[in-house]
Amino acid sequence: MSRLLCVDFGSTFTKAALVDSSDGLVATAATPTTIGTDVLDGYRLLREQLASHGQVDEVLACSSAGGGLRLAVVGYEREVTAQAGHRVGLSAGARVCHVTSGPLTGADVAALRAARPDLVLLVGGTDGGNADVLLHNAGRIARARLGAPVVVAGNAKAQAEVAALLESTGRRYERADNVLPRIGVIAPEGARAAIRRAFLEHVIGGKGLSRGPEFAGMVQAPTPDAVLYGVEVLAQHLGGDVLVVDIGGATTDVYSALRPQGEDAGLAKDVVAPLWQSRTVEADLGMRWNAEGVVEAAHREHVAVPGALAAYAATVARDPSHLPVDATERALDLDLARAAALVAVRRHARPAGPGSSPRPLADVRVVVGSGGVLRHADEQGRADVLGAVVADHAGGWRVPRDATVVTDAAYLLFAVGLLREAHPEVAVALARAVVGDQPALVPGLR
Repeated sequence: MSRLLCVDFGSTFTKAALVDSSDGLVATAATPTTIGTDVLDGYRLLREQLASHGQVDEVLACSSAGGGLRLAVVGYEREVTAQAGHRVGLSAGARVCHVTSGPLTGADVAALRAARPDLVLLVGGTDGGNADVLLHNAGRIARARLGAPVVVAGNAKAQAEVAALLESTGRRYERADNVLPRIGVIAPEGARAAIRRAFLEHVIGGKGLSRGPEFAGMVQAPTPDAVLYGVEVLAQHLGGDVLVVDIGGATTDVYSALRPQGEDAGLAKDVVAPLWQSRTVEADLGMRWNAEGVVEAAHREHVAVPGALAAYAATVARDPSHLPVDATERALDLDLARAAALVAVRRHARPAGPGSSPRPLADVRVVVGSGGVLRHADEQGRADVLGAVVADHAGGWRVPRDATVVTDAAYLLFAVGLLREAHPEVAVALARAVVGDQPALVPGLR
């Protein structure tokens, strides 16, 4: 028996879940993230809050503090390798801040620098295919005044030459398997692992969030990457498709883990085949920082919202720390969450680009809501927000026919993901706590 402390250093709050390897969840705690001083100041406060529950034997952490991981994708052709790189970046827990394709020009390099990425994902060409653009872009990046490390995940036949170009100017880089080894096949795992390593080795310490080495040594992954792994564990435990909607202060993230079916990959006809574990990030759909963007997006999608919502969104956008003060504001907060969730899931379900298929969400068996607005809402408020998603027949996507809807009220999915590799049985037990009494959907899977 051991006590495992899972910590998420978030952009606004630092959250912790104390888990017993035999008995499951022991306690949770949260405190504002101490960006202004040292992120470990808040962490130490959490340790004090949880001290009465006994000794901690192991700490596992993820982080999106300081804005998380900003990733730029440089590809060969936007409809193929750049799109594949974009999808892999999102699935790796990054916020994709810039995408460019084709031979980089001086103006393209300037735009890349202006995007201020923490990391550059350099992709291009299928294995053994044309390498000219990949080599050209590697040379441009090698000479650019750009401090971000590079993950090279393009044409395998050209990677040694790419590495030589980057090494010639002392550029920091990691090599990974090609994200698009052949047309219609996307291979994310190598690049995802390299992005995670680069994030841990170069980005976490480089953000200056903590004065000592303890923080960098503690963090194992970007928070969205940990959550996606948690979603995968949940889907495996239930034996069914899972959709997660995380409504945050700055973004609304949607995760899905689906089982390929039938011809599936009858979807191999896609120019870039879908990732069956996927995440989309909607940076204009935030409950606080981007509240006005939610209202604008709702109008574009013809989602009905109360007339008073625009004024309320402007209020919280001016003061992102604002919390509802009365029943009227609480209702408007839920209206804002409902609009953000509807728009975000519609975007997640739609084809990612020309030649792509809609994401097949009709067989989703469990929809999980997450985010502070849902954790602090009553049952009726949660039902109003998430019920609107599963009944969104006007959204142009095939809604789940028979989905159970739950809320990750204790905020555990990040911890499930952190525990997945080192403590798989504990991860499954914690995933079970997320869905409560919901049984496995396939006999024998518990």
